[in-house]
Amino acid sequence: MNNQEIVSKLWNLCNVLRDDGITYHQYVTELTYILFLKMAKETGTDGAIPATYRWEALVKKQGIELKRFYNELLTHLGEETSGRILQIYAGARSNIDEPKNLEKIILNIDALDWYSAKEEGLGNLYEGLLEKNANEKKSGAGQYFTPRVLINVMTRLIAPQPGERCNDPACGTFGFMIAGDRFIKDATDDYFDLSTAAQAFQKNEAFSGSELVHDTHRLALMNAMLHDIDGEILLADTLSNAGKAMKNFDVVLTNPPFGTKKGGERSTRDDLTFPSSNKQLNFLQHIYRSLKADGKARAAVVLPDNVLFADGDGASIRADLMHKCNLHTILRLPTGIFYAQGVKTNVLFFTRGQSEKDNTKEVWFYDLRTNMKNFGKTSPLTEAHFDDFIAAYTAADRSAVSDERFCCFSRDQIKEKNDSLDLGLIRDDSIIDYEDMQDPIESGEAVVAKLEEAVDLIQSVLKELRSLEA
Repeated sequence: MNNQEIVSKLWNLCNVLRDDGITYHQYVTELTYILFLKMAKETGTDGAIPATYRWEALVKKQGIELKRFYNELLTHLGEETSGRILQIYAGARSNIDEPKNLEKIILNIDALDWYSAKEEGLGNLYEGLLEKNANEKKSGAGQYFTPRVLINVMTRLIAPQPGERCNDPACGTFGFMIAGDRFIKDATDDYFDLSTAAQAFQKNEAFSGSELVHDTHRLALMNAMLHDIDGEILLADTLSNAGKAMKNFDVVLTNPPFGTKKGGERSTRDDLTFPSSNKQLNFLQHIYRSLKADGKARAAVVLPDNVLFADGDGASIRADLMHKCNLHTILRLPTGIFYAQGVKTNVLFFTRGQSEKDNTKEVWFYDLRTNMKNFGKTSPLTEAHFDDFIAAYTAADRSAVSDERFCCFSRDQIKEKNDSLDLGLIRDDSIIDYEDMQDPIESGEAVVAKLEEAVDLIQSVLKELRSLEA
C-alpha cells in the first residue's frame, strides 16, 4: 500500500464523524492529535511522551473509558509536557462526542500498513493529507495551502543553499520551508555531504516561520517534525510587533494571506514606513526589510494584482521595494489555481541590495495568465506549465529569449506609470474588439462617442415621427 492509498483511507475515515458535525479542517486537526502518537511509536521517537499516554495505552481503551482517557491525554500533553509535544497539543480539545467513532478511527489507524508508509516517508504521508484537505473546497483550507507545483517552482528558482537562514512569515502548514529543506537535501545527499555542525544547523536553525492561526500552527509543527526539521515556528502575527524580530534572512519564500485588516484598522507594527490596512502591502514591506542587505538575500512572494497597482501607500511601497531591492522578475500567474475562482495573483522575485537606493534598473514580466486554459481538479496545474517561464528566467541573456509572454520595462518606464507594476500582459484572444481595450481613456471616449451617435439618431427619428403626426 503506497502513501496515496493510505491518505485516501485516512480521508475516508472522516465519513465516520459526519454525525458528530465535525468539519474537514477539525478532522485533520483531530487526526494530528492521534497520528502524532502512532507515528512517534513507529519511528521510535516516543521517549519524550509519558509512558501512560503513548499509543500502546490509547489503543487498548474502548467505549466511554476511551473517550475519558483520550480527553485526559490531550489535557496532560497540552499542559504538562515540553518542547514540540507541548506546542502540538497546547489547547487541544476533542470534537468527537461518540466514543465508538473515536474507537473506529484509532483502530483503523493502527491497522494501516505503516511499514510501507515509513518506506515512502511519514512526512510525505502527512503532507499528502494536508494537500487532500486543501483541495477539498468545503474545508476552507485552501487559504493557507499553496499548490505544491508552484511551491516547487519558486523554491527551485530561489535555490536555497546550505548555511542560509530561510523564513516564511506566513507559513501555513510550513510547505515552503519543507520544499527548501528537500531542495538542499537533494543537492547534498540528505545532508551527508555536510559537516556535523552544518547538519545540525540545517536541522535546528536553517528553516523558520510564523503562523497566526493556532490549529494551522499545530499542523505546521507536525509537518516539520515529520520532515526532521526543528527550526522555530512561532505562533504569532508577523504584522504585530512580534514580527520586528524576524530579520536578517538569506531567503524568504511565502504566500501571505489576502485581504484587509478586520474593521479596516491599520497594522499594529510601529516600524513600517508605510503602514496600510492592506495586509499584503504590509507583508511585502516586512519581507524586503527582513532580508540581509548583502546583495545576495532573495525572496519569492505570491501577491494579488492589487499590490501591483494600488495608489497612495501602494505606490510608495513599490518605489521603496525597487529602491532597496532588485525587483528583477514578476510572474503573472493563471487564475483559478488557488483561492477563490477568479482571484488574480503574481509571484514577485527580488534580491535585496547592499545600498538603499536604485537597485532596480528593469523588471522582466512573464505572462502565464493570458490565453491559458482553466485549471481545476480535471485539469491540474503541473510543473510542465512552467517550463517556458523557467527557461526565460534562467536564460544567460534574457534579451535573447524569443517568447511573446516575456517582456521588459525599464525603471524609467515604470516611473512614468506612477510606479504601477500592473504590466506585461499580452493580447487576449478572447477579447473581440481588442483595440478599444488597450487604453481605458480611449475606450471610455469611444463609448461616449457611440452614445452621442445613438442619441442623435434617436432625436432625428423622433423629429421625423413628429413631422409625420403633424
